Amino acid sequence: MPFLSPTTGTSYSLHEMLALLTSQLHPDANHKEDMVFLREVFSERSLSYIMKIHERLRQFQLQSPTPVLHSASCLAEDHILSSTAPLGHLVNFCCDFSLHQAVLTVHDTVAQKNFEPVLPPLPDDLDDELEEESVKIVRLVKNKEPLGATIRRDEVTGAVVVARIMRGGAADRSGLVHVGDELREVNGNLIIHKRPEEISQILSQSQGSITLKIIPAIKEEDRFKESKVYLRALFDYTPFEDKATPCQEAGLPFTRRDILQVVSQDDPTWWQAKRVGDSNLRAGLVPSRQFQERYTTKIMSTRTVTVRAVSVDTGLRRSFRLSRKDHQGSTKESRPAESEENEFLIYEEVTLYQMRAQNKPRLVVLIGSLGARINELKQKYNLCDHFLTDTTRPRKSHEKEGVEYHFISKQAFEADIQLNKFIEYGEYKNNQYGTSLESIRSVLARNKVCLVDVQPEALKILHSAEFKPYVIFVKPRIPEIHREQKLYIYISLSLSSCEKDEDLQEMRQSAEQMDQQYGYLVDRVLIKEDSASACVELRNILERLEREPQWVPVSWVRT
Repeated sequence: MPFLSPTTGTSYSLHEMLALLTSQLHPDANHKEDMVFLREVFSERSLSYIMKIHERLRQFQLQSPTPVLHSASCLAEDHILSSTAPLGHLVNFCCDFSLHQAVLTVHDTVAQKNFEPVLPPLPDDLDDELEEESVKIVRLVKNKEPLGATIRRDEVTGAVVVARIMRGGAADRSGLVHVGDELREVNGNLIIHKRPEEISQILSQSQGSITLKIIPAIKEEDRFKESKVYLRALFDYTPFEDKATPCQEAGLPFTRRDILQVVSQDDPTWWQAKRVGDSNLRAGLVPSRQFQERYTTKIMSTRTVTVRAVSVDTGLRRSFRLSRKDHQGSTKESRPAESEENEFLIYEEVTLYQMRAQNKPRLVVLIGSLGARINELKQKYNLCDHFLTDTTRPRKSHEKEGVEYHFISKQAFEADIQLNKFIEYGEYKNNQYGTSLESIRSVLARNKVCLVDVQPEALKILHSAEFKPYVIFVKPRIPEIHREQKLYIYISLSLSSCEKDEDLQEMRQSAEQMDQQYGYLVDRVLIKEDSASACVELRNILERLEREPQWVPVSWVRT
């Protein structure tokens, strides 16, 4: 280092500090940039000067000197006026007297410990009924952002009080305004007789410095501790369309599958939350679980929901599902009891989950709407380990048991249905086929990634801590097209000439319906334009799934 030298005590201590810091760097990592940064910092002259000042102040503190006089400047003036020194000496001293007087004034200030700022006197027109110590004057500085507090009028006293403090807002950052504080003035204007809506408008329109006269609450709210509660939103919310919100500007909009960090649940009706990954550090209001459940119950009681049946792709894997017998009943019987809480799709508590070497891989589940052609992703590209399907079809001469299929009798197949061993099952050409839970377990037990494509009804069976499924919803891209674009769309989606606008509309409705009914179980949506690009994206998703933490229900980790 060019400037620091180990000859002085201060520089030597800096050398020791630099050596200590560099010794803490891990030897197996490349810290060349860190070393250069540390050397540049410790080579600065300003740092050496700061250290020298610090050492001098420490010595001064240890000596604890006491002033001989508390008014040296006055003594100097008296000395000049009463001095009988030769005229030349007095002239020289007076020429530099302004400098000497400034130094002596600083000395007197330190000697008299006159450090505290002088507060202005209380105004004469201060309300007599207010105790002097109960009034707090708060000055906040805000830009165009909201103040970060909501107010209400107390039903008993009629006072305007702070109802809530928004985490991360200007009021929260100041630490001077608390829930329950009574608001008396804003920028010198009395607001006792104003409505809360008028006061909120005054606060929102104020820019720069805002002065508040506050009567503190009897018991101030404790400082906030950052919450560790994370929720996955299972519905869309737009505060500007919600007439029930206490303050639309303070509402936090979100969409289904957004991850919310709840920072306050003090209010049973409106929680405060942030969107994970959002650059805005200020919390917003979101409806609580109980409040949203009441709202959903009211809506459901006044609305009739009609479900339109949608056809699905044909093919061997899909065809046997179309004719499955009472499959919906078997799905309900094997539904885990823990999921009954999702009767109202409001929020789901989640946590980050990172797969470790000792953990079994997560089950990857594909569901697809009409036109997605999921089989192309699995058959054309060998992405994951293969699991076997159970069938009652007679084994062909070239087939081997446990290689192409598990061949079982019809009696055994019917018994497995009664025991809920199948995720889904159906009939194709008078033969039964079924995807069993045991076949999936056998793949995962070998620490292999298992990818299955199922009907969305089966998600309720697989949605458990055992499989920790990562669900990918594949749907074709169906843009709003003009007449000249139709031929290109038909070709890219492999549509025949008989598949016209009605088919595209049906595919669009299929995707919308599937997302509406099962979107809350989906982790990722894959928009398929063609098989090649979709396969590349699917590979990237599987790679990130292995190396990056993912949000999963808390119950999957705690069980």
